[in-house]
Amino acid sequence: MAGEFALIDKYFARPTPSAILGPGDDCALVQPSPGKQLAVTTDMLVAGTHFLPGTDPKNLGWKALAVNLSDLAAMGAQPRWVTLAGALPSVDEAWIAAFASGFFNCAQEYGVDVIGGDTTKGPLNVCITAIGEVEPGQALRRDGAKVGDQIWVSGRPGLASLGLAYLQGKVKLPEPWPRLCVGALEKPRPRVALGLALTGIASAAIDVSDGLLADLGHIAERSACAAAVKLVQLPHLPKGESYDADLRRIALECQLAGGDDYELCFTAPGSQSLAIAQIAAQLELPLWNIGEMVTGQAGEVTVFDPDGKPVEFNHKGYEHFGAET
Repeated sequence: MAGEFALIDKYFARPTPSAILGPGDDCALVQPSPGKQLAVTTDMLVAGTHFLPGTDPKNLGWKALAVNLSDLAAMGAQPRWVTLAGALPSVDEAWIAAFASGFFNCAQEYGVDVIGGDTTKGPLNVCITAIGEVEPGQALRRDGAKVGDQIWVSGRPGLASLGLAYLQGKVKLPEPWPRLCVGALEKPRPRVALGLALTGIASAAIDVSDGLLADLGHIAERSACAAAVKLVQLPHLPKGESYDADLRRIALECQLAGGDDYELCFTAPGSQSLAIAQIAAQLELPLWNIGEMVTGQAGEVTVFDPDGKPVEFNHKGYEHFGAET
């Protein structure tokens, strides 16, 4: 059976041209670009909490890195380096090889070097630290939204949550939903290019990991204002076979509170609408204006129906240490 260092050398030792010193010593050494600030984020994925135990390891490798790059995207940072730590219940080289393949596919696509990490025996989990660079004073923070700013979201939030419900047998989906939803769940696309393009345009941003309403609430809370979301402005459902009212209701709940989407939710002054439309066209990525920031209790998010009446939802997002909020 291969030991820890043999496994690392075989599957995770790759060239790191952007680092002064990569894996193999007590620490990696990196040199930030002149005048840049470092943006640093860490995320852990635990089997049974963040992914199903039977998830394709190649997709898991991709997702493990992608969710961390999504945090950098939300700050408008350019990804540069990552470290990878994980616990494995046993040595399954086929599983490790597939995981490494997906992980490094994502690293190559987004231009990051893997500069170190650690492995140990234990319940299956993966923990990644990602480091990016941003111009001083240009990071997209959560505390910059102002009353009157428009609220935007990228892509189609809710697909990942629907994909999870489908895999768990909780919902039946018509074509082409299964492929779209499971793909969104298992292989999210961090919106790095969008985050970079929004620098100097967006007033605040966050990635949608715990649910659109919950994460928008974080912007509202940190920005000391409230948010008003309009149902009629939410992203439309995927085209396909007809679907009934129950599925529409479930899809709406997933869209607003499902999480695991890794789309960007951001705010911007109305004067930036044309610039945002141009970004959407350049990136071939739908960007949706779903409401605006308003006066009110800090952190409060209200959803309004077409008649302007508030709509109540039982859940607003995922909470790790308790019931869903």
